[in-house]
Amino acid sequence: MSVGVDTCPWLPGTDTDTVTSTFSLVDYVVFVLLLVFSLAIGLYHAFRGWGQHTVGQLLMADRKMSCLPVALSLLATFQSAVAILGVPSEIYRFGTQYWFLGCSYFLGLLIPAHVFIPVFYRLHLTSAYEYLELRFNKAVRVCGTVTFIFQMVIYMGVVLYAPSLALNAVTGFDLWLSVLTIGLVCTVYTALGGLKAVIWTDVFQTLVMFLGQLVVIIVGSRKVGGMVHVWEVASEHGRISGIELDPDPFVRHTFWTLAFGGVFMMLSLYGVNQAQVQRYLSSRTEKAAVLSCYAVFPCQQVVLCMSCLIGLVMFVYYQKCPMSTQQAQAAPDQFVLYFVMDLLKGLPGLPGLFVACLFSGSLSTISSAFNSLATVTMEDLIRPWFPQFSEVQAIMLSRILAFGYGLLCLGMAYISSQMGPVLQAALSIFGMVGGPLLGLFCLGMFFPCANPPGAIVGLLAGLIMAFWIGIGSIVTNMASGMAPSPSNTSNFFLPSNLTTVTMTTLMPSTTLSKPTGLKRLYSLSYLWYSAHNSTTVIVVGLIVSLLTGGMRGRTLNPRTIYPVLPRLLALLPLSCQKRFHCISYSQDLSADTAAFPEKMSNGMLKNSGDEAVAVPEEGSAHQGNSPTFILQETSL
Repeated sequence: MSVGVDTCPWLPGTDTDTVTSTFSLVDYVVFVLLLVFSLAIGLYHAFRGWGQHTVGQLLMADRKMSCLPVALSLLATFQSAVAILGVPSEIYRFGTQYWFLGCSYFLGLLIPAHVFIPVFYRLHLTSAYEYLELRFNKAVRVCGTVTFIFQMVIYMGVVLYAPSLALNAVTGFDLWLSVLTIGLVCTVYTALGGLKAVIWTDVFQTLVMFLGQLVVIIVGSRKVGGMVHVWEVASEHGRISGIELDPDPFVRHTFWTLAFGGVFMMLSLYGVNQAQVQRYLSSRTEKAAVLSCYAVFPCQQVVLCMSCLIGLVMFVYYQKCPMSTQQAQAAPDQFVLYFVMDLLKGLPGLPGLFVACLFSGSLSTISSAFNSLATVTMEDLIRPWFPQFSEVQAIMLSRILAFGYGLLCLGMAYISSQMGPVLQAALSIFGMVGGPLLGLFCLGMFFPCANPPGAIVGLLAGLIMAFWIGIGSIVTNMASGMAPSPSNTSNFFLPSNLTTVTMTTLMPSTTLSKPTGLKRLYSLSYLWYSAHNSTTVIVVGLIVSLLTGGMRGRTLNPRTIYPVLPRLLALLPLSCQKRFHCISYSQDLSADTAAFPEKMSNGMLKNSGDEAVAVPEEGSAHQGNSPTFILQETSL
């Protein structure tokens, strides 16, 4: 005998067109406590040692953070409120196929831990875009910084406005009160407390997010008859998906799309995004930074599983108790809120806890955006041109920048409210820009022949390709009658715990006929966007570098290169290594130094002849437990 819910939030035969949910006093208290504790944590770190702060403490937490708080902050940074609403809605509508995105987390976190973090950490960077100047030149650094600022400014206003709009539509919670509350609280503790305050508030907010989602799973599964019953009903209705092995990249979700296309999106987030790189670099040691990246993996899996379970419980709940007319006509990003308000009605404090969970996602994401924007603006656009700033002036300017970006975020939230259907495109821009930036860093790190003209042209080509396909997809879907719903409702959601994955609602789950021509290109699965755009940057960048002479006559710092081929060849038998003309650094360094004295200068590599020999200086990023090799290759 199946066990169902005892009563529905509405009774058959009653008017279901006006379902409203209101907060109790206890709910408001729980919500306010979230804001108070977040602000208190930030102010504690702000006023602790006031007057003795340095720019390093403000922007990099004095590089003394341990791995656990860094790991939880890494998790919270892109676990936004939009994602908390989006993933369960995706599972409710289309089933558990999306869960296979978790397969991409392994490589998506392993590669940053062993490739990007060692290079960035050993260069002792503050901004990730400092790397671009060390590898290429100042022009490439500025291009990367401006691209990142554009990406984050567009994104942070939308990610602030979107959940507030959904919350307002479902609960009647005042829209602009929630926007202003989040924006101002976040601005104060980020500007005054710096990165350390952001990281520790992220830790608190991550725990609130876990608790809020766990409550929904426990109460929901209990009301519908237990998790075994949830799984049985979901299986009967086809919501438990098998492995879809279709290799077609134009199919929205397949195993290959989720498991491998998702790797590139993970790399664009956890490999080269300033918000994450800044946390790695704040770790007290390189080992702590790597461990924090490892620790994110199980946390991401738990978050993804919890979101999937909420989606399944919601599906079974509404099989027992069908949605009202108002709910059925709502935008997908409102489904979870309607479900939570129905489920937790009559349990004072629990609706407030889930809203606190939702706002924790917004606070953690937006504070990271403020802090990273202030850091890159200070380090990449101001300090290189005004190096005479004193420590006190630099601290004051950094705080002013954080306040400024906070006010800009509120302005962008207001602009978002006026955008209507264009709002979905604005949110999608974040995902469009991530791929080209990933390609730019990979071009510099893995290809010693790439030069500054190739990097700039490659980045521009990647951005053009990203916006061409992304905007083309939006326009095509609007023209085919898939335009978003009216602007007085929120009409977008994010089917991922990664907030870059913004294109899913732009693509139909089924189509009557396969598109052809350019429309076929526009139907590329959003999960392949980062891979496609980053590859464009690399290919175009290498071609332009080849045509412009490569690195001949330019100085190359070997610490900015990750020796992919030598590392792979080091795994081969010695006889095979000799066939590939690899020379052991540990055995033949003195011979090479004598053979190429004009190419050695403080560990820098100079391409001035027919061959390029990359030789690291002592203690550089290339030395480790395994032998390091000098790869001789023909120069471009």
